[in-house]
Amino acid sequence: MTTSGPSPSAAHAAHAAHAADAALTESEPEPVPIAGASAEPGRALRWVIITLAFACGASVANLYYAQPLLGLLSNSFDVSKGTATVVVTATQIGYALGLALLIPLGDLLENRRLASRTLLITAVALAVAAFAPDFWVFLAVSVLIGVTSVVAQILIPLAAHLAPAESRGRLVGQVMSGLLLGIMLARSVASFAAAAWGWRSIYAISAVVMLLTSLALLKVLPVRKPDHSARYGTLLASVAGLARSEPVLVRRALTQACMFGAFTAYWTAVAYELADRHHMSQNGIAVFALVGAAGAASAPVAGRLGDAGRGVPGRAVAILLGLVAMVVAGFGVDSLVLLAIGGVLLDFAVQGHQVLSQRDIYALRPDARARVNSVYMTTVFLGGAAASAATGAVHSAWGWTGVTVMGAALTVAAFLLWSVERFRPGAARSRVNSL
Repeated sequence: MTTSGPSPSAAHAAHAAHAADAALTESEPEPVPIAGASAEPGRALRWVIITLAFACGASVANLYYAQPLLGLLSNSFDVSKGTATVVVTATQIGYALGLALLIPLGDLLENRRLASRTLLITAVALAVAAFAPDFWVFLAVSVLIGVTSVVAQILIPLAAHLAPAESRGRLVGQVMSGLLLGIMLARSVASFAAAAWGWRSIYAISAVVMLLTSLALLKVLPVRKPDHSARYGTLLASVAGLARSEPVLVRRALTQACMFGAFTAYWTAVAYELADRHHMSQNGIAVFALVGAAGAASAPVAGRLGDAGRGVPGRAVAILLGLVAMVVAGFGVDSLVLLAIGGVLLDFAVQGHQVLSQRDIYALRPDARARVNSVYMTTVFLGGAAASAATGAVHSAWGWTGVTVMGAALTVAAFLLWSVERFRPGAARSRVNSL
């Protein structure tokens, strides 16, 4: 058996994959102009990116506030814990509806006003939740909170439109850092607020934050009116066409769905281990969750890798890091330090892969970034929801070992999907059709 070097087909595949990375930066439209950028372009864009990052994190956090509060909701509304859990499901259903029905509007309506008005509706829904007189009112507005919290997925494609092609990965990565911080801090913030002022306080606080953020978007963001005149129904129908015509989009979405599934499995089940095995209180679990926020640091790094044309190896490293994280967490369950290390590594992996994937898919169809994101995020969300649903049963049957084996299997599946593109010549290319 010789080891003189890679076969010609493997070398060609590697070249094709690298060329595809570079091609994704070609034929890009000019970024959307920003007011004040002519005098200080760097500073103007920096403030826009900071605003987008905060808005994404603050809005997506609304999806997670109820999760650590289910016991308090059960007592407050005098319903069973099982019934209270339906709040989480209702919010997820709302988010799925928003991904499918609201995000495509980013290719039809002026983006700044669309995002701002969506946040205003979110603020109203949160205010109703804060003063809900009974469980069923709270449940109904939870669906609306889920629907409107997809505003983050309207703003991320907007960041791609605003950024120059050569720095798109880095800037989108910075916005994604805000998103991940919102996800990771939401449960802890909700727990601390509930301990200090009661569970209703976090909804009232978030309502005010959404109102102020809505006004900030109008003040800071530039106007972006998509060059699209189709009817809303036609726009929705074209989403399925995108999934058929863009194989890169489908592969990136399925791969990230596997990664997000592993992420969801870990953070769903680790709370049980912290409470039962390590006897941690609710506040202790909230503090532990803060370690995951360190994963936000991977986003700008991943973005720079993508901008340098190293997306293919970068995604491989992220996937393998996810596998290592599940192994560390699986064998280190009796150690809080090893559990935390596993969580941080997993967050680094999932966030890094997300940034690299989104950089690629936004370059596929600049005229349809909102719809591209709708396909991508709906697939990723469904992967996370499926993993979340399976985690409870797996943990009950096989404990923490079963959960980490499932998470490891998902990262292996992600690696197999990556391998299709890496080792099959032409697999990285996307057939671009006009919708």
